[in-house]
Parts: sequence; C-alpha cells; structure tokens
Amino acid sequence: MKKILSVALSTAMAFSMFASVAFGDTAVSPQQQFDALKAKGVFTGYPDGTAGLDKEMTRAEFAKVITKLLGLKEITGVYSYNDKNYNAKNWAAPYIEAVTAAGIMEGKNVEKKIFDFNGKVTIEEMAKVLTIALDLEVPTETNNTATAWAKGYVQAAINAGLLDTSLNFQSNASRQLLVGAAYAIDQAQSLKVASYEVSEAGKVVTFKISDGESVKVTLDKALEANKETEVKFTYKDKEFTEKVTYVVTAATKVQSVTADNLKQVTVTFDGDVDAATAEDVNNYQLSKDIKSAVLSADKKTVVLTLDNEYYTGGNKLDNQKAIKLTVSGIKNSDGSKTIAQEVTFTPVDVTTPSVKEVKGLGTGAFQVVFSEPVDRASAITTSNYKVDGKVISGTVEYAFPDSVIITTALTTGDHKLTVSNVQDFSGLKVVPVESDFAVAADTEAPTVTTAKSYDLQKVEIEFNEPIRSFTRVYNGTTAKTGEVTRSGNKLTVTFTRANALSVGENTIVIEGATDYSGNTATREVKVTPTLDTVKPVVSNVAVSTENGNHVLKVKYSKSVYSSTNTTGVTKANYTIKDKDGKVVVGTGLDGNGHPVKAITFDPNTNEAKIILSGYLPQGNYTVEVSGVQDNAYVPNTIVPVSSAITIGNTSDFKVTRFWSSTENTNGSKRDVNFFVTFSKAVATEGTGNALERSKYALKWTAAGTLEALPSNASVELVTPETVKITVPYTDKELVAAEAKLRVSLIADQTGAFAYTDSSYVSGEIGVAGQAVKLVDDSVKATANNKVTVKFDGILNTVDANDFAVRVGTTNYNVVLDGQPSYSNGQTIANFTISGDNKLDAAPVAKFGLRVATPNTQDNLGVRVDVPAVTAGVDIIDNIKPETKDFADNKAIGLVDNGDGTYTAKVKFTEAIAAVSGTNVVKLSVTGTTVSGVGYAVDTDETVLNVTFTPAAALTDESVVTVELDSSNANSKVVTDKSDAKNAAVAFSLSGVKKDIIIP
Repeated sequence: MKKILSVALSTAMAFSMFASVAFGDTAVSPQQQFDALKAKGVFTGYPDGTAGLDKEMTRAEFAKVITKLLGLKEITGVYSYNDKNYNAKNWAAPYIEAVTAAGIMEGKNVEKKIFDFNGKVTIEEMAKVLTIALDLEVPTETNNTATAWAKGYVQAAINAGLLDTSLNFQSNASRQLLVGAAYAIDQAQSLKVASYEVSEAGKVVTFKISDGESVKVTLDKALEANKETEVKFTYKDKEFTEKVTYVVTAATKVQSVTADNLKQVTVTFDGDVDAATAEDVNNYQLSKDIKSAVLSADKKTVVLTLDNEYYTGGNKLDNQKAIKLTVSGIKNSDGSKTIAQEVTFTPVDVTTPSVKEVKGLGTGAFQVVFSEPVDRASAITTSNYKVDGKVISGTVEYAFPDSVIITTALTTGDHKLTVSNVQDFSGLKVVPVESDFAVAADTEAPTVTTAKSYDLQKVEIEFNEPIRSFTRVYNGTTAKTGEVTRSGNKLTVTFTRANALSVGENTIVIEGATDYSGNTATREVKVTPTLDTVKPVVSNVAVSTENGNHVLKVKYSKSVYSSTNTTGVTKANYTIKDKDGKVVVGTGLDGNGHPVKAITFDPNTNEAKIILSGYLPQGNYTVEVSGVQDNAYVPNTIVPVSSAITIGNTSDFKVTRFWSSTENTNGSKRDVNFFVTFSKAVATEGTGNALERSKYALKWTAAGTLEALPSNASVELVTPETVKITVPYTDKELVAAEAKLRVSLIADQTGAFAYTDSSYVSGEIGVAGQAVKLVDDSVKATANNKVTVKFDGILNTVDANDFAVRVGTTNYNVVLDGQPSYSNGQTIANFTISGDNKLDAAPVAKFGLRVATPNTQDNLGVRVDVPAVTAGVDIIDNIKPETKDFADNKAIGLVDNGDGTYTAKVKFTEAIAAVSGTNVVKLSVTGTTVSGVGYAVDTDETVLNVTFTPAAALTDESVVTVELDSSNANSKVVTDKSDAKNAAVAFSLSGVKKDIIIP
C-alpha cells in the first residue's frame, strides 16, 4: 500500500504544503480538505466546531490520523510504552499501538519506552513518518538543516517534492500542513474506476477514473464475449484489478454443445443468432441424420433433433461416446459474422424419462408428452398405458419425438393415467407414476391460430388442437392444391410453382379439418407471403481426396439446385485459380479453369461436389463462384465470391507401419534396423525434421522401457515416407514382435505435425510387420463386377494377376480398373472381374491371392501379405439395390385391391428392407401427387408394395408413377438387407393402368 501511494502523494504534497491542492479542475482549500477528512473520521476538530488549522497537532492525534488514513488495524489490550496514564483509559493507545506495530512511528525515548503522546509533531518527525509510510528511498548524501537523526528522512521528503529546503525542520508542523498531507494520501487511496468501455472487438478497455481522467488499456488477448474477466493496470502508481465483461448481444461463436438424451443435441451460442440460418439443418453436420433445428425464444440456443425415428436402435447418438458436430453458415443477429466451428461433445443420458404433460382431447382421445424423446416401439404399445387402472382399449399414434396421441373412449371428468415400460433411446424406462388429467366434452371443430408463409410455395398452419385428419388444402381454388404433411397441431403445405401463392393476400382453405373428437369443419386463413430476398452465400469450401482425385465441396447457405434451377451444378459457375490469380488448367479443369466432370449437388447438405482428375499440386488456390441462384420463387443470385483453399494437407499425418530387421551378426552383436513408414512424405529440415535421432524412442522388449536412440545410431530417409533407423553392432536383446516405437515432433512436408492431439508425441506404436496387408473391412463390392481394395502401405506395383475373386469353389480373375490411388498412407486399387462373370446383388464371395509369390509390392520391395483366395477375405456388400423390370417387361406392377385402394409394385435386384411412414417414397396419378400412401416390403422380399387410395377411381389411361427421392441416399429408407444397409438408387417409374395390372 505504501509503495502504491508514493507518486500520487509526491505530486499532491508539493502543493499541499504551501497552497490549495488541485485535483482535476477543482481547487480544494485547506478548510475543504479538513471537512472531507472529518467526514471520513480521519480528523475530529475542536469542540467549538473549528478546524484549528493554525494550531499544532499532538503525536497522539497524528498517530490516529495515520491509522485512519492507511487503514491500519487498531490494537487494544497492548501497552508498549511507559508514559504516565498510558493504559486502557487512554483514547489514543489503540492508534499508537497500530502505528508502532506497522513500524511507522516509535517513541520519543526508545530506551525508556516513552512515546510522548501529548508532545507536538515537528516537521522533521512528520518527514520521517511520511518517508516510512510511503517507502521513500533514504539518500546517503544530504543537504539540509535538519537534526542529524532526521537528515536522511528530510532529504528523502525534499527529493520527493514533499518539503521545501527553506523550512525550519525543528519547528512544529501546523495542522494545516498535516491536513494537506493527509488529504493527498486520502485522494491517492480514493482513486477508483468509475466506468469502463470495451472497444476494438474486445482488445481495448478504456477506464474512466474517479478523478476524471481516462486510462486506455490494450490487451494481449481479446476479451471473451459475455464472460467476466479481470483486467489489471496501474494509474498514478496505484495498481487496479477490475472485473470487466465484454457485453456482446450478437453471437461470435458456439459456446457449448450438449446432449442429455440420445435424440437431441443442444447447441448454445454466446449471443443472438439469425433465425433463418440457425434453423437450417443443412448448416449442421453430424455423423447422424438431422430432422429439424429449432431456435429458442432468446435466439441463443438451437435444439437439433435427429431423424429416422422409426429405426429401432438406429439413428441415435452413442451414450457417453464423443462425437463431432460441424456448424457452418450460421449468421449472428446483426449479420456481422458467419459462424463456422467444429465442436466435439459427449452425449450423456442418465436421466429416466417421465411424463411431462397429459392433456385431454375431448372424450375420444388424450395426448401424452414425455420429458424427452422416446422410442416408438415402446411408445405405441397399448399395454403400456392404463387409465384409471385399466389397460386402454384403443390406438396409440406416435408423434415424433416425444409424444403420443391415444385414441380411446373417455368419460368427462378427472382421470388418472399410469405409463410403464416406455423407454428413451438409451433404454431407460419411465418410472410408473400416476398423472392426473381432466376430460371435457369437445364439440368445437379445430380453429386456425396462426399461419406463416415461406416465400410463395410453403405455408405452415397451426391449429388450436391436434389435427387427426383433413380432406385437402388448396390456395383459393380447388385446383391449386399442395402437398401436406401433418404433425400434431401443424399442417405444412408445399405448393408447386404452378400453384404458388400470389404476392398479395391469399386465402388458404383447409377442408375437413378434423380433431380427435370427430369435430370437423372447413377453415380458411389469410396469408400474405414475404418473398425470399436473401441471397445465397458460400458458407464453406472443403477439400478432400477420393479414389485418387481431389474433391472440392462448395457448401451453400441454402439450396441452389432443383429440376428447374441447375445453376448450382453448372460448370461455368465455378473457376479455380492459383495463388497468382491465374486459372488452373488440367487435372480435371478446362482452359477457363472450369470443372470438366459433371458436378453433383446434395440437397441434404446443400453442397456442390466437384471431382477433379488426380491431385492438384500442393499450394494455395481460390475457388470463384458466380451466377449461382437459389430456389426462391423469384431467384436470388449469389454475390460473386472467392474462397481460399489450401492443397497438400487433406489427411491425417501418422505412422502407418513399423518393423525391424537384423544384419551383420557377429557373435552376440549385430546391426538392428528399424523401419518407420508415415502416411505422407516427411519433413527433412526445420522443426519437424524426421531425420533427428532425438525424435525417436525405442522399447526393445515388452518388459523393457522406452529408450532414446544411442549416439551411434543413424537415421536416414529410404523413401519420401519411410525412415530407416540403424543401431549398429549392439548386443541389446530384441524381441521383434514386442518392439515398440514412440515418435515426437515429426512433420510432413507441409509442416503438419503428427499426433497433434497429444502434444505432437505419439503413444507406443507396435510392430506392424514388414509385409503390406489389407486394411480391415476394406474389400468391398461396389457393383456386380467391381471390387475396391485398400492396402496399408504405398504400393508402387499392383499386379492384378496376383489376385482373384472366389464365389463358391470358382475363382474369377480380375483386371486393374485404372491406376491405383493413394490416401493417408494407403493404396486404393479398383478391380473389375474378367469376362461376363458377375457377383450376386448380395454377394457371398472372397478376395485373395491366386499366386504364392505376388509381384505386388512397395518401393522397398516389401510384398503384399494377403490370404490365399481359397480362404480369402470376405467381400463386403457395397452394391446398391436397383430396380428391375418384372418378367413381362413391366417397369411397375399394379394390383386393384377391390376396396377402392390399389397397390403399386416395384421390383429390385435383391432383397430389400424399408422403413415405413416417410415421404421419401411418393406416388402420383397422372401428375397429381397422392397423399397418405403406405408402403412395405412384399413377401417376395425383392418387391416393394406401395398402397394408395386415389382421389377418383383409376381409368385404363391413368398413369401411375412411383418415385424414390434422392434423399434416400442419406436417410436410407429403402436399403438392402446387408449389414451396410446400402441405400437403394433413387428412381421414378411409370406405367399406364391398362398395361400394368398384375392379376
């Protein structure tokens, strides 16, 4: 504290000795100084109320002033001096003991322990007290008239500007002089921060001080938004520690990602986000299918709900297993930032589900809402529900993800519901607890509460109660119908462009809106749509490798491709340039830098996929995008944009193989070689240099410990990816199968280090063996005559004559389909089965060597070690089911069920499985979509039955069209029956009724 006050007091005291002290713009007189200190209890004044500034102060009074000013603790019960009447009755004793204990004052006679509390304070005594209190430096050379004992203290006060050299230092100090000194100390201590302002994106904090001055503090690291942080600074020799919060309302980042159940992910931002981009599921990437994204009312939290609710144990998170979420394209509320971030989180579901709400829906049904998503299979089991102690007699309709509507007869009045055995997606079951609910007669038909439009082709209508059914929905006239999906209280209507809403007010008619009490009515609602005027933007450009080619994925903030809008896949809209701005020619790019191969678009992720031919050279590039339009009714065109990409580090850098050999044996000694192969070419200079001995540690046996390489060991590069370590003429015991290696601070040629998740130091890497082997589960049939294989090393020779495919007892020769490609230290080879030989759609076959000594080898001459084809490696079914004609060349079949319904049949190349209840399978009659179609796999498992009720009876000329949407590739509604669940290829098949009826 004493050091803190020195500079501030020095300046103030120089004035206070002889004049009023100036603080800021206000002159403070000695009387004002006294009044301020009196108000704080530092000075008392005389009984008549005067300050007595011209009088002198006693040593006792001075001890009290110093104690009060410096905040010293008063000490009672201790009496260190022998003065007469110095005891518990002496008012000054606690103050005298306080300054004594602090070493600031001492007695007039130290030997006799006399303090002289009634004695006056001389100027030189005051100088000593101030020098000690302020920790001033006492000089060895003096030039003043003070008494010998005081010369050093007085000189310190003079040097600090506290005293004038002309003073009579032996004279008593006036109260005015002491008041000025005390006021200066108090002002120095009273300095505080009045307010602060954060600027320059959290890098600068400007503090407004109580004396009117401002202090600007530039931070080494910007403040984290909306988080209280301590900021330290010094002003007038006083150290301040202030708690500062950089208040930001618009989000800057993802703050956290959590999941307390296995079907929903909560994404919390550090501020407000834009609703349109935050609720776009395409802006979130997870290794699971996402159905919806819902933004909270405070615009800071988004709940992602996973799709495929009907999969038992299917599309759900793994409990207590880390998973990565990629967020991109999310705009904050003021549009100043687009958030792109990867977050790894661990779902933890340890909470038992419970009944959150039970609501009567008239006397014909009631709704049960659970505290979290529940599994459909258990939720629709009627025996799991008892009303008033009796199992319900009725049906249960599952409303994904967390509720059911139970149709059963109920009496009016109060009821009790008991739910049991309903479980969440982690297997935790609801604890049976009775829930009270009331039932009242419902004679009112559903009414519309709100209606929202999205551009001109989509309307969301919300009712005051759940809707059980409806007849149709149309825009103004019955001819302008839309495709409707029903979910609880909501109907979502999607119109074709031909039936789109007008820019002005529209009347949407909902015919036959029926609730669960059977009340029905036709309702109308007025909707004035808002045109979508938001331009699409490129939210991310990613680079990867695939089958020996670089792949660019351009992700958009919204869909930019449809049957009527192909700008998202138009080659001329994409231009690739190098770091100098020149168009790149070759490697799958034409003379204008446009892609040569067809561009595909994934509507589930809003990504355009550009496949090049081979690899681009390492370096920096830009992808220019222009002319792309969204699917709005009035298309919005993207503002031309250039996105930077870096080629050269598209895969993890790691050790792929490690093995040893010995040579030059002489008795117990020999040379031992260790070979280390990395997934990419290694750095041979700089921080990541792989040729430094210190980068490696070896364990020679399982019982040994990791040891640094001996000083005579050598490290050399034998291929761009392989390092040879030689330990010469050693008798150390080596058990080749037990040897372990640790590498640290080794980089590839782009400067990327291996093992970044553990401080660039690997764990122990065991011997992988010298031979190049197959990567586990890598042999896959991608068509009925094609097999893809991955090897765990970089092969410079792949001889197709070494390999064969075996079906039963027959071997099929293979030929190499193009040149092998390389990725992540592995070799990918594509083989085609020779001749007309074919695999079944669900193949049971093996792949392996047909020769004893294969020619396939890496550039060290290490041959592949693959099982013989007679034993072989099982070929994994990666063949997608496709449609095929019926025996009589009919693309589809049709059965008249005789009850007003029909069943369309589609035949596949293999047995299939299907998840019912989605809109991925569609059916139309002569161009009009039929709603409410059902589909299931036939007893002939290669046939999919699609059952529908047409709006009118079919005629001989009616055209029936069955479609499987392209989203099936990700949602996997229709798949084969293999473990891989290969998604069926999308299709659109049609037939005229008179030609396709199957008896």
